Amino acid sequence: MTIYVVNPNSSQHVTDGIDKAIDPMRAASLVPIEARTLTQGPPGIETQAHVDGVVAPLLEHCAAFENDASAFVVACYSDPGLAALREQSARPVIGIAEASILTAMTFGQRFGIISILSKSVPRHMRYVGAMGVMDRLAADLPLELGVLELADETRTFERLKAVGEALRDTAMADVVILGCAGMTAFRTDLEQHLGLPVIEPCQAAVAMAIGQVALQTTR
Repeated sequence: MTIYVVNPNSSQHVTDGIDKAIDPMRAASLVPIEARTLTQGPPGIETQAHVDGVVAPLLEHCAAFENDASAFVVACYSDPGLAALREQSARPVIGIAEASILTAMTFGQRFGIISILSKSVPRHMRYVGAMGVMDRLAADLPLELGVLELADETRTFERLKAVGEALRDTAMADVVILGCAGMTAFRTDLEQHLGLPVIEPCQAAVAMAIGQVALQTTR
């Protein structure tokens, strides 16, 4: 049995970053954890059309692993296909956006989200609203960098610092969420720079998946 962490975009660079971010958590897991790439997905999920377009291939991909799965993690901050995959699968299914928001609310009163692009923000607002936690959101601010541009680590970290400071100093966030699976490499450095807890969504979701698998052993 395995916890499958599925990156719904086709960028292996993003999957490699996810795998590196969750690697220290493998020691705490009762089962193996495997990061996978949805090769049918776009290079980056940046629009609602991208989100909608990956649902069918994501469901098909996960169906092939259903019998071997202990849990599934949808590793995109738009949580594409989350409800549909929960309907399809008998296993726990965790979305990284939902997990990161729930985790952030245990670290502080007001969370801020760092998005990749301005057009991501309305999508996030709909999701936070659907979760009923808008009163806990300080702000959602974009880097204005696409998924593939995040590979430029120097440029990305400079933007992360500037946007993170705005969330901390202007929006008064006391915990910050990295709003894209492509930002995994920056959590520790940004946390040290801001002096605030920084939530990396893939780690938050995998932690929940590990916990749910452990809970199943108590039945």
